[in-house]
Amino acid sequence: MSDHPAGFENDYLAEAATLLAHDEPFPGGAVVPPIYQTSLFTFANYSEMADTFAGRRRQPIYSRGDNPTVMEFEARVAALEGAEAARGFSSGMAAISATVLAFVGAGERMVVVRNCYGDAYRLFERLLPRLNIKVDYVDGSDPDAVAAALPGAKLLYLESPTSMMFELQDITQLARLAKEQGIITSIDNSWATPVFQKPISHGVDLVLHSASKYLGGHSDTVAGVVAGSAAHIRQINEQTYSYLGGKLSPFEAWLLLRGLRTLPLRLPHHMKSGLTIAERLKAHDHVERVNHPAYSNHPGKATLAGYAGLFSFEVTGDVDIPAFVDALKLFRIGVSWGGHESLVVPAKASLEQTPGLNSMARFGVSPRTIRFSVGLESVEDLWADVAQAFDRAKR
Repeated sequence: MSDHPAGFENDYLAEAATLLAHDEPFPGGAVVPPIYQTSLFTFANYSEMADTFAGRRRQPIYSRGDNPTVMEFEARVAALEGAEAARGFSSGMAAISATVLAFVGAGERMVVVRNCYGDAYRLFERLLPRLNIKVDYVDGSDPDAVAAALPGAKLLYLESPTSMMFELQDITQLARLAKEQGIITSIDNSWATPVFQKPISHGVDLVLHSASKYLGGHSDTVAGVVAGSAAHIRQINEQTYSYLGGKLSPFEAWLLLRGLRTLPLRLPHHMKSGLTIAERLKAHDHVERVNHPAYSNHPGKATLAGYAGLFSFEVTGDVDIPAFVDALKLFRIGVSWGGHESLVVPAKASLEQTPGLNSMARFGVSPRTIRFSVGLESVEDLWADVAQAFDRAKR
C-alpha cells in the first residue's frame, strides 16, 4: 500500500464517514450534542436515587462518573472500534494506567512490546515495581519471543506500530497466543485509529487511544479512551476508573466529538502527504533509513487499511541534527502529533529526557533518528521546507 491514489477509501473509512457525520436529532433539534457542563445530576425522588445506586437503572450521578456528553463520545468510539463499550479519560496515560491496574495486581506480571510509548514505559518502570508488578519487554515483531514470555502473565500490552521505530506486530497471531493462555490483550491504537485498524476484529480485548492525537485532530485537547467488551470496561470502571480520578470533562468530550466528524477526511490526507514525504526521504542522499509501516514486509501489515502521517527516519552522520531541526520553518518543534500542524521530534533531544527511565535509550533508538508528524499543509511546501533544512544542515 505504498501508493496513494486520489480518492483513496477503504471499508473502514466508508463506515466511519456516516457513523461520525450522522446523528439522530438532539434535544430541541440541535445538530450537535449539548455540553452538559454540570458536576452532578439530581433525582426526582428517593426511588430514582435508590434504583440508580443499586444499578437497576442508569442515570448520571456525578460527572467524575457518567456525563451525557462524555457518554456520547464513548459510544462513538465503541461503535468505531466494533466494541461493546468504552470509557473516556482525561489523558491517554490515565486510560493506560487505569487499564493496566484493573487487570494486573501485586505479585503479577505483564508483557510489553519494546519501543513502547515513553511515558507508558516510565509508568511500567517507576510505579509498577512499587506495586510489586513485574514487566517483561519483548520484540513484538517476533511471535516466538512473545510466546516464550507469555506463560504466567496477566496482560499483553501491544503497540502496532510502535513508538518512534514503527515496528509492526501480527496482532491476530499474538491475540490468539494470549487467548490460548487466558491472558488479556490490550493495544495502543492511537497511530492507526479505527479508520485504519480495528484490533478487536483481530481478537484483541482492549483498545486504547490517546484521543489527543488523530481522534481530536486539532491539537486543542488532551484525552484518552479505552474500548472493549462490556465486561472488561465494567472491570475498569469498578477497579480503577472512579478512584484514580482521571475523568474526561464534558467540554473536552464535546471537542473530541467535533474532531471525530472529520476523521475520515483528515486521515487520508495525512496518509497521502506522509507517504509523499517518506518516499522522497528514502531517495535523499542524507537519509539512511525510513521507518514507516508502508515499507515493512512484516505480516502485521495485513491488519492496516491505511497509514497515518507519523513516521521516523535516520539521517547520515554528515547532517547536523540541531541545525536541521532549527532550519525547519513549517515543521514546528514539539511533542505529540495528529493535529493539523506538522511537527518534528529529534531522538537526539529525547534521549536526554529522564536518564535511567528513557525508553529510547533502553531499546537502542539511534540519536540520528528524527520523527515527523506530517500535518495538513501543502505537501509541496512541506517538502521544500525539508529540502532547504537539509541544505543548511550539511557539516
